[in-house]
Amino acid sequence: KPYHCMECGKTFSRSSDLVKHKRTHTGEKLYGCGQCGKRYKYRTHLVSHQRTHTGERPYRCGECGKTFSLSYRLLEHQMIHTGDRPFTCSQCGMRFTHSSSLAVHLRSHTGEKPYVCTGCTRAFSRRYTLTEHYRTHTGETPYACPECGKAFRQSSNLVTHLRTHTGEKPYSCGCCGKTFKQSSNLIKHEKIHTREKPYSCGQCGKTFSFSSDVVKHQRSHTGEKPYGCRQCGKCFMYKTQLITHQRTHNGEQPYQCGECGKTFGQSSNLIEHQRIHTGERPFACSQCDKSFSRKSTLVAHLRTHTGEKPYECPVCTRTFRTSSKLTEHRHTH
Repeated sequence: KPYHCMECGKTFSRSSDLVKHKRTHTGEKLYGCGQCGKRYKYRTHLVSHQRTHTGERPYRCGECGKTFSLSYRLLEHQMIHTGDRPFTCSQCGMRFTHSSSLAVHLRSHTGEKPYVCTGCTRAFSRRYTLTEHYRTHTGETPYACPECGKAFRQSSNLVTHLRTHTGEKPYSCGCCGKTFKQSSNLIKHEKIHTREKPYSCGQCGKTFSFSSDVVKHQRSHTGEKPYGCRQCGKCFMYKTQLITHQRTHNGEQPYQCGECGKTFGQSSNLIEHQRIHTGERPFACSQCDKSFSRKSTLVAHLRTHTGEKPYECPVCTRTFRTSSKLTEHRHTH
């Protein structure tokens, strides 16, 4: 190996390899993206990055046909089919397809968060989670949907969003056959069959299937609300609550009824609406034979049996079964 790095002493068979290696010392980034200007040390990294703009996914799984933009993502995915999980956690017995995944998982036991945000000092156990979080400060949304133009901070969110256009649900449960748009939803669903809950809350002892669910649950004890709206400053415990809230500002209604075309800001509202078409009334009264399409309607109805009237007029102290009846009454004052 005749080519020698003067910085660290590493040797190479080809001069071109030495040139590439030197960039690890100089930080030089020769290859720039024509779409967003992001720069890279190596041409292969630029080529991989450009697929986030073009949507190209050249690596296809021979088992299920799923495609990927990066070859290592395909290799990770293929282990779903082989079931190969050679790396075992010594703390809880969970098994992983990659040693790097095990290393990250171990931080859920140790609490280690080595990646700290310079914008707010929040710490993370994964480097890419820090990168994605930092975009909440910069507002950067580099991943745009070619169908509707909606842009995302994370490429994975774009991939998931695209399925709202295609209807694709590539993740199937081996036990019951139910399909999902996201692998994370499949993994959560599978815990219904296994009943596995290895993570517990130190405050109240409640157990969870995922370490991330423990973190979310602990906010019910601490009151922490880490997700802030940039428009009005309102803060939320959960990211999903922030996303739903932001639609009150931007007017976005991404959930559309296939029957009548009506759109909604929340998936739960779409599900409730669809019962108008199907006639489904899943919420049955235990006191009589009445049933309802909404849980809230059942709760209000049950008060006709219990006599409960929780809504009190602050002017005359008269009480009502529903908030809407109280609102009507207040107009009389």
